[in-house]
Amino acid sequence: MVHNKLKERKDKNEKRYCKYFDRGGGRALTGTSKRLAFTMAEILLSLTIIGVVAAITLPSLTGNINERTWNTQRKALYARMSQAIALMPAINGYGTLTEDENHSVTADTAAETFVTEGLSKVLKINNICDSDHLADCGIPSTITPLDGSSAVKLSDISTFLDLCYAMDFSDPHWSYSQINTKTAAFETVNGESILTYYNPYCAGIQTEVYAQPLICANFVYDLNGNKGPNTVGKDIGVMTALYPSDTVLVAPQPLQRNASSSSKWEDASKLCTTQDAESRLPNIDELSAMFANNKLFKIQTGVAYWSGTVDSSVKAWHHGLGSGERRSVLKTTSDVVRCVKR
Repeated sequence: MVHNKLKERKDKNEKRYCKYFDRGGGRALTGTSKRLAFTMAEILLSLTIIGVVAAITLPSLTGNINERTWNTQRKALYARMSQAIALMPAINGYGTLTEDENHSVTADTAAETFVTEGLSKVLKINNICDSDHLADCGIPSTITPLDGSSAVKLSDISTFLDLCYAMDFSDPHWSYSQINTKTAAFETVNGESILTYYNPYCAGIQTEVYAQPLICANFVYDLNGNKGPNTVGKDIGVMTALYPSDTVLVAPQPLQRNASSSSKWEDASKLCTTQDAESRLPNIDELSAMFANNKLFKIQTGVAYWSGTVDSSVKAWHHGLGSGERRSVLKTTSDVVRCVKR
């Protein structure tokens, strides 16, 4: 009798446990417990949805990551280059440049010597390449300009003046001879590839002059060698060194389009922040760099652009991106506004 009562109590407890357990799955069951699971169709549908969402969001996420990486690398490279050039007492006079009566270069070691005898003394460099072996330093054969138009061939910008659109030295206003050195290249220990254009006869700062003689060196850098996308504003950028002593190094990053085609100076800065909260007017030296690299930036020529550099309470500096002329003009003048990233 006792044994039967114990057995009845055990069976009753087991049934009660099954009811309690199965209510957790949303059902009240007696007797045998059931297991719930996804079907194969449900799993495949879930994976498909996840795949579609990933395909939509990953490119954007990857692009943002690349942008942040390039910005960090760009700032670090600029800091290292600025420090290196500041350690050089003067950056003109390196190398040999000999021209005949027709201005054809018969001997040219300027850019290569500037790197080997100048920069390499103050900057950690892994590899140096002459104009015939630029690819050995990771320089890409083509570069996509800022506006995304047809790629510029490296062979078309192989000398100092090839970067600019308008370099007519037949004008009697030019007071200096044409300088057209071959390019060279080097790789830094951090993996950047840097194309170097050099003017061994660059001049010191003057008032109301053309920018060409003030540019001592121009650097087109690729942050990741020739891996791609090899596009200006992404992994490709420029740095320009002006003035032989007390050298200024600038690295402008212009926006793709003008903020205004005609504006007074007082409105120019406001237009920049309206176009992009993180932009500003370029200074006069940054505009000179934009002029020198116009085959890469593709900025409208034949007009003058406002700079953020002030000359007086009533005048500010502007820059002609057709001729390269830098001039102080009244702020009430109407000029084009092209902004640069901060």
